[in-house]
Amino acid sequence: MLDVRSPIDRAAVPALCERVRVLLAAGVVEMITCEVGGLTGPDAGALDALARLQLTARRQGRSIRLRHPGPELRDLLGLTGLC
Repeated sequence: MLDVRSPIDRAAVPALCERVRVLLAAGVVEMITCEVGGLTGPDAGALDALARLQLTARRQGRSIRLRHPGPELRDLLGLTGLC
């Protein structure tokens, strides 16, 4: 499981994506679960990070699952089509 909390530092996103890539490449997991309950006040930066994590997983034929998204995050994901 990958814990994604606020605030998300844009500089940390490549390392998060690399962690997803390594876990999936090693066959450790089939799907990455991202704990996003600690993601408060989600913004464009948070959406960008989650989209990049999903893109990283999809490049390996896999996906991510969001665990405990708050109502604000669910609304933003719905508005952007990322749900």
